[in-house]
Amino acid sequence: MTVLDRYIARQYLLNFAFLLGSLFTIILLIDFSLNFDEYADVAARTIAPPDGKDAAFGPVALRTLAIVWNLWWPRLFQLTGFMMGLVMVGAMGFTCVQLIKHREFIAVLAGGISLHRLARPIILVALLLSALQIVNREWIVPKLAPLLIRDKKQAGAHGMGIVNQPLCTDSQDRLFYAQRVDLDHEAIEGLFVWERDQAGLMTRRITADSAHYKNGKWILTNGLAQSRRMENTQTQMPAPVPIAELETDLDPTALKLRRFEGFSHNLSSSQLSQLIDRYQTLPDPPLRRVEEMQRILFGRIALLLTNLLALILCLPFFLKREPCNMVVQSLYAAPVALIAIAAGFLGATSAIPGLPPQVSVFVPVLVLFPLAIAAVTHIKT
Repeated sequence: MTVLDRYIARQYLLNFAFLLGSLFTIILLIDFSLNFDEYADVAARTIAPPDGKDAAFGPVALRTLAIVWNLWWPRLFQLTGFMMGLVMVGAMGFTCVQLIKHREFIAVLAGGISLHRLARPIILVALLLSALQIVNREWIVPKLAPLLIRDKKQAGAHGMGIVNQPLCTDSQDRLFYAQRVDLDHEAIEGLFVWERDQAGLMTRRITADSAHYKNGKWILTNGLAQSRRMENTQTQMPAPVPIAELETDLDPTALKLRRFEGFSHNLSSSQLSQLIDRYQTLPDPPLRRVEEMQRILFGRIALLLTNLLALILCLPFFLKREPCNMVVQSLYAAPVALIAIAAGFLGATSAIPGLPPQVSVFVPVLVLFPLAIAAVTHIKT
Protein backbone atom coordinates (compact mmCIF):
# COMPACT_ATOMS: atom_id res chain seq x y z
CA MET A 1 0.00 0.00 0.00
CA THR A 2 1.15 3.53 -0.74
CA VAL A 3 1.48 6.30 1.83
CA LEU A 4 -1.91 7.65 0.74
CA ASP A 5 -3.56 4.24 1.15
CA ARG A 6 -2.11 3.78 4.62
CA TYR A 7 -3.19 7.28 5.64
CA ILE A 8 -6.80 6.80 4.54
CA ALA A 9 -6.95 3.27 5.97
CA ARG A 10 -5.63 4.50 9.33
CA GLN A 11 -8.16 7.33 9.45
CA TYR A 12 -10.96 4.95 8.56
CA LEU A 13 -9.98 2.41 11.23
CA LEU A 14 -9.69 5.13 13.89
CA ASN A 15 -13.12 6.48 13.01
CA PHE A 16 -14.59 2.98 13.02
CA ALA A 17 -13.16 2.23 16.47
CA PHE A 18 -14.32 5.61 17.82
CA LEU A 19 -17.89 5.21 16.52
CA LEU A 20 -18.18 1.61 17.71
CA GLY A 21 -16.84 2.50 21.15
CA SER A 22 -19.18 5.50 21.38
CA LEU A 23 -22.20 3.37 20.53
CA PHE A 24 -21.21 0.74 23.09
CA THR A 25 -20.80 3.43 25.74
CA ILE A 26 -24.18 4.99 24.98
CA ILE A 27 -25.93 1.61 25.10
CA LEU A 28 -24.31 0.71 28.42
CA LEU A 29 -25.15 4.08 29.99
CA ILE A 30 -28.77 3.96 28.84
CA ASP A 31 -29.29 0.42 30.10
CA PHE A 32 -27.53 1.19 33.40
CA SER A 33 -29.61 4.32 34.01
CA LEU A 34 -32.94 2.70 33.12
CA ASN A 35 -32.39 -0.54 35.03
CA PHE A 36 -30.22 0.62 37.93
CA ASP A 37 -32.74 -0.58 40.53
CA GLU A 38 -32.77 -4.12 39.16
CA TYR A 39 -28.99 -4.31 39.01
CA ALA A 40 -28.73 -2.92 42.54
CA ASP A 41 -31.20 -5.54 43.83
CA VAL A 42 -29.13 -8.33 42.29
CA ALA A 43 -25.96 -6.85 43.78
CA ALA A 44 -27.54 -6.51 47.24
CA ARG A 45 -28.66 -10.15 47.19
CA THR A 46 -25.25 -11.43 46.17
CA ILE A 47 -23.39 -9.59 48.96
CA ALA A 48 -26.08 -9.62 51.66
CA PRO A 49 -24.52 -9.98 55.16
CA PRO A 50 -25.30 -13.20 57.03
CA ASP A 51 -27.02 -11.30 59.87
CA GLY A 52 -29.71 -10.03 57.50
CA LYS A 53 -28.72 -6.35 57.71
CA ASP A 54 -28.52 -4.15 54.67
CA ALA A 55 -25.18 -4.14 52.89
CA ALA A 56 -23.15 -0.93 52.81
CA PHE A 57 -23.78 1.39 49.87
CA GLY A 58 -20.15 1.35 48.73
CA PRO A 59 -19.85 -2.42 48.22
CA VAL A 60 -23.31 -2.50 46.60
CA ALA A 61 -22.37 0.25 44.14
CA LEU A 62 -19.14 -1.45 43.17
CA ARG A 63 -20.89 -4.81 42.88
CA THR A 64 -23.59 -3.19 40.71
CA LEU A 65 -21.00 -1.89 38.27
CA ALA A 66 -19.33 -5.31 38.19
CA ILE A 67 -22.66 -7.03 37.48
CA VAL A 68 -23.49 -4.63 34.65
CA TRP A 69 -20.10 -5.25 33.05
CA ASN A 70 -20.41 -9.02 33.60
CA LEU A 71 -23.76 -9.02 31.80
CA TRP A 72 -22.80 -6.75 28.94
CA TRP A 73 -19.24 -7.58 27.90
CA PRO A 74 -20.32 -10.78 26.04
CA ARG A 75 -23.19 -8.89 24.45
CA LEU A 76 -20.77 -6.37 22.96
CA PHE A 77 -19.40 -9.07 20.66
CA GLN A 78 -22.95 -9.93 19.62
CA LEU A 79 -23.90 -6.29 19.08
CA THR A 80 -20.90 -5.83 16.81
CA GLY A 81 -22.56 -8.05 14.23
CA PHE A 82 -25.76 -6.01 14.27
CA MET A 83 -24.05 -2.61 14.11
CA MET A 84 -21.20 -3.47 11.74
CA GLY A 85 -22.91 -2.16 8.60
CA LEU A 86 -24.01 1.18 10.05
CA VAL A 87 -20.67 1.79 11.75
CA MET A 88 -18.74 1.05 8.54
CA VAL A 89 -20.87 3.56 6.61
CA GLY A 90 -20.60 6.14 9.41
CA ALA A 91 -16.82 5.75 9.65
CA MET A 92 -16.53 6.16 5.88
CA GLY A 93 -18.56 9.37 6.07
CA PHE A 94 -16.41 10.80 8.89
CA THR A 95 -13.22 9.90 7.02
CA CYS A 96 -14.33 11.61 3.82
CA VAL A 97 -15.55 14.67 5.75
CA GLN A 98 -12.13 15.04 7.37
CA LEU A 99 -10.38 14.74 4.02
CA ILE A 100 -12.68 17.30 2.40
CA LYS A 101 -12.43 19.67 5.36
CA HIS A 102 -8.65 19.88 4.99
CA ARG A 103 -8.90 20.12 1.16
CA GLU A 104 -6.99 16.84 0.79
CA PHE A 105 -9.29 15.59 -1.96
CA ILE A 106 -8.35 18.66 -4.04
CA ALA A 107 -4.65 17.98 -3.54
CA VAL A 108 -5.09 14.34 -4.53
CA LEU A 109 -7.05 15.24 -7.67
CA ALA A 110 -4.42 17.83 -8.56
CA GLY A 111 -1.85 15.04 -8.41
CA GLY A 112 -3.72 13.07 -11.04
CA ILE A 113 -5.30 10.49 -8.70
CA SER A 114 -8.99 9.73 -9.27
CA LEU A 115 -11.63 9.47 -6.58
CA HIS A 116 -12.17 5.84 -7.51
CA ARG A 117 -8.59 5.21 -6.46
CA LEU A 118 -9.29 6.84 -3.08
CA ALA A 119 -12.14 4.43 -2.46
CA ARG A 120 -9.81 1.42 -2.63
CA PRO A 121 -8.33 1.63 0.90
CA ILE A 122 -11.79 2.16 2.38
CA ILE A 123 -13.18 -0.93 0.67
CA LEU A 124 -10.10 -2.98 1.58
CA VAL A 125 -10.45 -2.04 5.25
CA ALA A 126 -14.17 -2.84 5.05
CA LEU A 127 -13.26 -6.30 3.72
CA LEU A 128 -10.81 -6.73 6.61
CA LEU A 129 -13.50 -5.75 9.12
CA SER A 130 -15.89 -8.21 7.49
CA ALA A 131 -13.28 -10.95 7.90
CA LEU A 132 -12.95 -10.06 11.59
CA GLN A 133 -16.73 -10.20 11.85
CA ILE A 134 -16.64 -13.75 10.46
CA VAL A 135 -14.12 -14.69 13.15
CA ASN A 136 -16.33 -13.09 15.77
CA ARG A 137 -19.46 -14.78 14.42
CA GLU A 138 -17.98 -18.27 13.99
CA TRP A 139 -15.61 -18.62 16.95
CA ILE A 140 -16.11 -15.98 19.63
CA VAL A 141 -19.91 -15.69 19.83
CA PRO A 142 -20.53 -19.49 19.93
CA LYS A 143 -18.12 -19.79 22.87
CA LEU A 144 -19.99 -16.98 24.64
CA ALA A 145 -23.44 -18.40 23.83
CA PRO A 146 -24.20 -19.52 27.43
CA LEU A 147 -23.50 -15.97 28.64
CA LEU A 148 -25.62 -14.31 25.95
CA ILE A 149 -28.93 -15.83 27.05
CA ARG A 150 -28.81 -14.40 30.57
CA ASP A 151 -31.22 -11.68 31.67
CA LYS A 152 -30.76 -9.04 34.36
CA LYS A 153 -31.77 -11.37 37.17
CA GLN A 154 -29.09 -13.83 36.09
CA ALA A 155 -26.36 -11.20 35.84
CA GLY A 156 -23.20 -12.38 37.55
CA ALA A 157 -23.82 -16.04 36.72
CA HIS A 158 -21.24 -17.71 34.51
CA GLY A 159 -23.33 -20.33 32.73
CA MET A 160 -26.79 -21.62 31.94
CA GLY A 161 -27.09 -23.29 35.32
CA ILE A 162 -29.21 -26.26 36.26
CA VAL A 163 -32.83 -26.36 35.09
CA ASN A 164 -35.60 -28.90 34.76
CA GLN A 165 -36.63 -30.17 31.34
CA PRO A 166 -40.43 -30.13 30.90
CA LEU A 167 -42.12 -33.02 29.15
CA CYS A 168 -41.28 -33.00 25.44
CA THR A 169 -41.00 -35.39 22.50
CA ASP A 170 -38.09 -36.41 20.33
CA SER A 171 -38.09 -37.38 16.64
CA GLN A 172 -39.22 -40.94 17.51
CA ASP A 173 -42.29 -39.58 19.35
CA ARG A 174 -40.89 -40.63 22.72
CA LEU A 175 -41.78 -38.58 25.77
CA PHE A 176 -38.69 -37.15 27.42
CA TYR A 177 -38.49 -35.70 30.94
CA ALA A 178 -35.56 -34.78 33.20
CA GLN A 179 -35.70 -33.58 36.78
CA ARG A 180 -32.41 -31.66 36.54
CA VAL A 181 -30.41 -30.73 33.43
CA ASP A 182 -26.94 -29.26 33.79
CA LEU A 183 -26.56 -27.50 30.44
CA ASP A 184 -23.02 -26.37 31.21
CA HIS A 185 -21.66 -29.88 31.83
CA GLU A 186 -24.13 -31.72 29.52
CA ALA A 187 -25.43 -33.94 32.31
CA ILE A 188 -28.89 -35.08 33.43
CA GLU A 189 -30.28 -36.25 36.74
CA GLY A 190 -33.57 -38.14 37.03
CA LEU A 191 -34.18 -39.17 33.42
CA PHE A 192 -37.52 -40.64 32.29
CA VAL A 193 -38.30 -41.71 28.72
CA TRP A 194 -41.61 -43.24 27.62
CA GLU A 195 -41.78 -45.05 24.28
CA ARG A 196 -45.18 -45.15 22.59
CA ASP A 197 -46.90 -46.92 19.75
CA GLN A 198 -48.86 -45.30 16.93
CA ALA A 199 -51.96 -45.15 19.12
CA GLY A 200 -50.08 -43.22 21.78
CA LEU A 201 -49.98 -46.12 24.28
CA MET A 202 -46.80 -46.66 26.24
CA THR A 203 -44.77 -49.68 25.17
CA ARG A 204 -41.60 -49.22 27.22
CA ARG A 205 -40.29 -47.00 29.98
CA ILE A 206 -36.62 -46.05 30.39
CA THR A 207 -35.33 -44.56 33.63
CA ALA A 208 -31.87 -43.58 34.84
CA ASP A 209 -30.46 -41.93 37.92
CA SER A 210 -28.22 -39.76 35.77
CA ALA A 211 -26.81 -39.48 32.26
CA HIS A 212 -24.03 -37.64 30.48
CA TYR A 213 -23.63 -37.00 26.76
CA LYS A 214 -20.69 -38.64 24.99
CA ASN A 215 -19.99 -39.64 21.36
CA GLY A 216 -23.50 -38.76 20.19
CA LYS A 217 -25.30 -40.78 22.89
CA TRP A 218 -26.56 -40.38 26.43
CA ILE A 219 -24.56 -42.71 28.68
CA LEU A 220 -26.92 -43.84 31.44
CA THR A 221 -26.10 -44.52 35.07
CA ASN A 222 -28.29 -47.23 36.60
CA GLY A 223 -30.39 -47.23 33.47
CA LEU A 224 -33.38 -49.58 33.37
CA ALA A 225 -35.79 -50.36 30.54
CA GLN A 226 -39.12 -51.99 31.38
CA SER A 227 -41.52 -53.23 28.74
CA ARG A 228 -45.16 -52.33 29.34
CA ARG A 229 -46.51 -55.05 27.09
CA MET A 230 -47.49 -58.51 28.30
CA GLU A 231 -47.69 -61.58 26.11
CA ASN A 232 -50.69 -63.86 26.34
CA THR A 233 -48.72 -66.35 28.43
CA GLN A 234 -47.54 -63.76 30.94
CA THR A 235 -49.42 -62.91 34.10
CA GLN A 236 -47.31 -59.95 35.21
CA MET A 237 -45.17 -57.21 33.74
CA PRO A 238 -41.69 -58.25 32.51
CA ALA A 239 -38.84 -57.40 34.84
CA PRO A 240 -36.78 -54.31 33.94
CA VAL A 241 -33.52 -54.93 32.10
CA PRO A 242 -30.37 -52.81 32.31
CA ILE A 243 -29.71 -50.30 29.53
CA ALA A 244 -26.38 -48.52 29.17
CA GLU A 245 -27.06 -45.83 26.55
CA LEU A 246 -29.83 -43.92 24.84
CA GLU A 247 -29.79 -42.52 21.30
CA THR A 248 -32.06 -39.55 20.65
CA ASP A 249 -31.97 -36.28 18.74
CA LEU A 250 -32.47 -34.47 22.07
CA ASP A 251 -28.78 -33.87 22.59
CA PRO A 252 -27.47 -30.98 24.76
CA THR A 253 -27.62 -28.53 21.85
CA ALA A 254 -31.25 -29.47 21.10
CA LEU A 255 -32.15 -29.06 24.78
CA LYS A 256 -30.56 -25.61 24.79
CA LEU A 257 -32.50 -24.65 21.65
CA ARG A 258 -35.77 -25.74 23.26
CA ARG A 259 -34.97 -24.05 26.53
CA PHE A 260 -33.72 -20.69 25.30
CA GLU A 261 -35.39 -18.81 22.48
CA GLY A 262 -32.86 -17.32 20.09
CA PHE A 263 -30.03 -19.64 21.14
CA SER A 264 -29.72 -20.92 17.56
CA HIS A 265 -28.56 -17.45 16.40
CA ASN A 266 -25.49 -17.82 18.63
CA LEU A 267 -24.35 -21.12 17.13
CA SER A 268 -21.54 -21.36 14.62
CA SER A 269 -22.15 -22.30 11.00
CA SER A 270 -20.66 -25.76 11.54
CA GLN A 271 -23.02 -26.38 14.46
CA LEU A 272 -25.98 -25.22 12.40
CA SER A 273 -24.92 -27.48 9.51
CA GLN A 274 -24.73 -30.46 11.86
CA LEU A 275 -28.20 -29.72 13.18
CA ILE A 276 -29.58 -29.41 9.65
CA ASP A 277 -28.00 -32.72 8.61
CA ARG A 278 -29.36 -34.42 11.70
CA TYR A 279 -32.87 -33.11 11.12
CA GLN A 280 -32.82 -34.10 7.45
CA THR A 281 -31.87 -37.69 8.26
CA LEU A 282 -34.91 -38.17 10.50
CA PRO A 283 -37.83 -40.25 9.16
CA ASP A 284 -40.12 -37.24 9.54
CA PRO A 285 -37.83 -34.18 9.37
CA PRO A 286 -39.19 -30.95 10.89
CA LEU A 287 -39.21 -28.84 7.72
CA ARG A 288 -39.98 -25.61 9.55
CA ARG A 289 -37.00 -26.06 11.86
CA VAL A 290 -34.72 -26.98 8.93
CA GLU A 291 -35.75 -23.89 6.97
CA GLU A 292 -35.19 -21.71 10.03
CA MET A 293 -31.67 -23.08 10.48
CA GLN A 294 -30.90 -22.66 6.77
CA ARG A 295 -32.15 -19.08 6.87
CA ILE A 296 -29.84 -18.29 9.79
CA LEU A 297 -26.91 -20.03 8.12
CA PHE A 298 -27.16 -18.39 4.69
CA GLY A 299 -28.47 -15.12 6.12
CA ARG A 300 -25.08 -14.46 7.72
CA ILE A 301 -23.42 -14.45 4.31
CA ALA A 302 -26.14 -12.23 2.90
CA LEU A 303 -25.74 -9.72 5.75
CA LEU A 304 -22.01 -9.41 5.17
CA LEU A 305 -22.60 -8.72 1.48
CA THR A 306 -25.38 -6.26 2.27
CA ASN A 307 -23.11 -4.29 4.61
CA LEU A 308 -20.46 -3.98 1.91
CA LEU A 309 -23.00 -2.98 -0.73
CA ALA A 310 -24.50 -0.36 1.60
CA LEU A 311 -21.01 1.11 2.04
CA ILE A 312 -20.47 1.23 -1.73
CA LEU A 313 -23.91 2.78 -2.26
CA CYS A 314 -23.07 5.63 0.12
CA LEU A 315 -19.60 6.35 -1.27
CA PRO A 316 -20.82 8.72 -4.03
CA PHE A 317 -22.41 11.00 -1.41
CA PHE A 318 -19.00 11.73 0.14
CA LEU A 319 -16.47 11.27 -2.67
CA LYS A 320 -16.76 14.80 -4.08
CA ARG A 321 -14.19 16.58 -6.20
CA GLU A 322 -15.17 20.01 -4.81
CA PRO A 323 -16.00 21.12 -1.24
CA CYS A 324 -19.68 20.90 -0.39
CA ASN A 325 -22.00 20.84 2.60
CA MET A 326 -21.33 17.45 4.19
CA VAL A 327 -24.34 17.76 6.51
CA VAL A 328 -26.64 17.73 3.50
CA GLN A 329 -24.73 14.81 1.99
CA SER A 330 -25.06 12.90 5.27
CA LEU A 331 -28.82 13.49 5.26
CA TYR A 332 -28.94 12.05 1.75
CA ALA A 333 -26.80 9.04 2.64
CA ALA A 334 -28.46 8.13 5.95
CA PRO A 335 -31.78 6.83 4.54
CA VAL A 336 -29.95 4.95 1.78
CA ALA A 337 -27.74 3.16 4.31
CA LEU A 338 -30.62 2.46 6.70
CA ILE A 339 -32.88 1.07 3.97
CA ALA A 340 -30.11 -1.10 2.49
CA ILE A 341 -29.06 -2.58 5.85
CA ALA A 342 -32.66 -2.99 7.02
CA ALA A 343 -33.46 -4.82 3.79
CA GLY A 344 -30.55 -7.17 4.50
CA PHE A 345 -31.82 -7.95 8.00
CA LEU A 346 -35.37 -8.38 6.73
CA GLY A 347 -34.27 -10.75 3.98
CA ALA A 348 -32.18 -12.79 6.42
CA THR A 349 -35.00 -13.25 8.93
CA SER A 350 -38.24 -13.33 6.91
CA ALA A 351 -39.45 -16.06 4.61
CA ILE A 352 -40.46 -15.23 1.03
CA PRO A 353 -43.29 -17.45 -0.25
CA GLY A 354 -42.21 -19.68 -3.11
CA LEU A 355 -38.47 -19.28 -2.55
CA PRO A 356 -36.23 -21.61 -0.53
CA PRO A 357 -34.24 -20.01 2.33
CA GLN A 358 -30.96 -20.46 0.43
CA VAL A 359 -32.30 -18.07 -2.24
CA SER A 360 -34.65 -15.74 -0.36
CA VAL A 361 -31.92 -14.37 1.94
CA PHE A 362 -29.96 -13.14 -1.10
CA VAL A 363 -32.85 -11.18 -2.65
CA PRO A 364 -31.70 -7.87 -1.06
CA VAL A 365 -28.17 -8.55 -2.32
CA LEU A 366 -29.44 -9.11 -5.86
CA VAL A 367 -31.36 -5.82 -5.68
CA LEU A 368 -28.50 -3.78 -4.17
CA PHE A 369 -25.73 -5.14 -6.39
CA PRO A 370 -26.68 -3.33 -9.65
CA LEU A 371 -27.51 -0.18 -7.66
CA ALA A 372 -24.02 -0.24 -6.13
CA ILE A 373 -22.42 -0.62 -9.56
CA ALA A 374 -24.45 2.29 -10.89
CA ALA A 375 -23.56 4.46 -7.88
CA VAL A 376 -19.82 3.86 -8.21
CA THR A 377 -19.72 4.41 -11.97
CA HIS A 378 -21.48 7.79 -11.60
CA ILE A 379 -18.85 9.27 -9.30
CA LYS A 380 -17.55 12.45 -10.97
CA THR A 381 -13.77 12.48 -10.88
